[in-house]
Amino acid sequence: MAFSAKASLATAIGRSSYWFLHTFLKGGSSLPGQIANRIDPQVLRTLGQNYDVIVVTGTNGKTLTTSLIVKVLKKKYKEVLTNPTGSNMLQGITTAFLAQPKRGHGRGIAVLEVDEANVAPVAAQLKPNAFVLTNIFRDQMDRYGEFYTTYQKILNGVTRDPEAMVIANGDAPIFSSRKLPNPVTYYGFELTANGDHKAPPNTDGVLCPVCQHILHYHAQTYANLGNYFCPHCGFKRPALTHQITEVTQMTPQSSDFMIDDQPCHIDIGGMYNIYNALAAFAVGRAFGVTPTEISQAFAYDEKVFGRQEVIQLGKKKLTLILVKNPVGLNQVLSMIETAKQPFGFAMLLNANYADGIDTSWIWDGNFEELVASQKAASYLVGGERYKDIGLRLTVAGVPEKALVSKPALDDVISTLKRSPQDQLYVLATYTAMLQLRKKLSDGGYIKAGF
Repeated sequence: MAFSAKASLATAIGRSSYWFLHTFLKGGSSLPGQIANRIDPQVLRTLGQNYDVIVVTGTNGKTLTTSLIVKVLKKKYKEVLTNPTGSNMLQGITTAFLAQPKRGHGRGIAVLEVDEANVAPVAAQLKPNAFVLTNIFRDQMDRYGEFYTTYQKILNGVTRDPEAMVIANGDAPIFSSRKLPNPVTYYGFELTANGDHKAPPNTDGVLCPVCQHILHYHAQTYANLGNYFCPHCGFKRPALTHQITEVTQMTPQSSDFMIDDQPCHIDIGGMYNIYNALAAFAVGRAFGVTPTEISQAFAYDEKVFGRQEVIQLGKKKLTLILVKNPVGLNQVLSMIETAKQPFGFAMLLNANYADGIDTSWIWDGNFEELVASQKAASYLVGGERYKDIGLRLTVAGVPEKALVSKPALDDVISTLKRSPQDQLYVLATYTAMLQLRKKLSDGGYIKAGF
């Protein structure tokens, strides 16, 4: 397919705007794509014509999974395009293609993190070869509604291309609840097959997605993920193609585990991130990368934009972690509670469109467990909705005299620098994370990330 005059104009202006923004104004991850799409709403179809496309979507884990898949595929393929800043709507994905013009002949591979509501419009233009599904939990309900509606938004894109393979988290009940026209493979944890218990009542997706009776589990990893079965209708976890066969060690900074009996290590903590690595492993095997090569790709230490990114703040180590929904928040809290030394804790809460304008999700966070663990030696709240998160921590048991409120990010940074703890964990919603990174970039602590 040759570039039409409209597509050529859109591409030229989009690339010029990208150059200007990144040369003079410290970046922009969606505006160039927005401009190009305004000129030619179908420009992405033209930009992606010489790529095999892998779409990564789901509630949690998209950015790290995408990053790991890119590392894995670079073991075999020379030209791998991606959207590294997590700008995952149509305009941000268009910007990724504008920013990385194709260099060689033949087909390249594009590994794209895609917002759940944007899977269908992206698939309409790019005709993906594969869809990677991480998980679905309640998230930004003002945008998505219940997670069943979120899954339908994803399926609207997946089923457009019935020849595209689907690589899905088999431990998530919703992903095997409907028969798809696509070829499907599942990944998950090798878990016991003889237990029988139920998930806690406040867990997302405790009902069987087929008959609406309460699901039972032989074993769980977290939330509603695990080896599930329904005693009423017979619905159960599908056979897994790739499995975590052993978790050997987990700390807040790293994880060691076995996938299909292949030893793997990633320099990032949390059970949820082992799932992300497992998804990347499954994609690598589907695209011909060997288990040894995948393990080597995982071992390369590269911090991901805003996702457990470690930043040197003077003599302090600041770990910046994106949080946006109760399940992800609780997994982060569980991870940092495994720290061996006391740490400084901060949370920055915004409620803009990209964060979700409803902040009530913080009340489902297990802050009481964090307080009870006594691992956090200090507490700091900030962001545009600092009063909301301050109240939540107070209710969780943080003494008012131990809670510091700093609405302005400059004050947040200066307070963190004076913290008596050397290890700092800063949890932030999406726009708060971007704002903090910009302040840190302006201060010379990190390079600009977008």
